[in-house]
Amino acid sequence: MAKKFAELEARMSPEAREQTQALYHQHLQEMPLHELRKAQALSQETLAKALNINQAAVSKMERRTDMYISTLRNYIQAMGGELEIIATFPDGQVKIENFAHK
Repeated sequence: MAKKFAELEARMSPEAREQTQALYHQHLQEMPLHELRKAQALSQETLAKALNINQAAVSKMERRTDMYISTLRNYIQAMGGELEIIATFPDGQVKIENFAHK
């Protein structure tokens, strides 16, 4: 018989619950485009309509490993977000402004 997660979580140590929460937040910050779309409760068809393209083009876009920044920006904006590009160095981060939408 399946157990509810809340029951399992209640038996976890505070350290284990903290680790679980950290892992959960890490996964929220690192996800492929198709998972991001699903997390926003959007279908490929809905996103395609917002982008004025067909559903197959959305599917292809989500499988790409390389694309124009403008394409990615449009995809993110169609979901209601904004794209920011941040360069991370050992001594800090820098927001790249060259590609800001005008």
